[in-house]
Amino acid sequence: MKQQSFEAGEGVYRIEAAVLICGRDISVAICGGDTPHIGAVALASPRMSLADKERTSASASVICVTGHKEDELARSAALQLAAKFCCQVVVIAGIHIDDATADDIKTLWNSYEEVMAKIMAGIESLI
Repeated sequence: MKQQSFEAGEGVYRIEAAVLICGRDISVAICGGDTPHIGAVALASPRMSLADKERTSASASVICVTGHKEDELARSAALQLAAKFCCQVVVIAGIHIDDATADDIKTLWNSYEEVMAKIMAGIESLI
């Protein structure tokens, strides 16, 4: 197995990702905010795109802890990685800021997108 870590953002908006390459498959933990935790898990599998048979897409199943909102983040990350690398992907996500405002959430989402870009580029040579 191979491991690699990535991060983006600063302070309470810092997102950290630990990537574990399991043979051909990928496991990712994405955490951040002031209380990292497990809020949602997504499992994605690659498949032929329904709209364009020349493209690879993915399908995902998500489990979200009651009251948490990381399901969209975990699903998005798992789908992106499964489609790009044509493998099974598990993403665990847990990001929390107490009393987060809309601006806090936007800043966290920007950090998430930045860390995802780093993951997509950074693990290419490991797969």
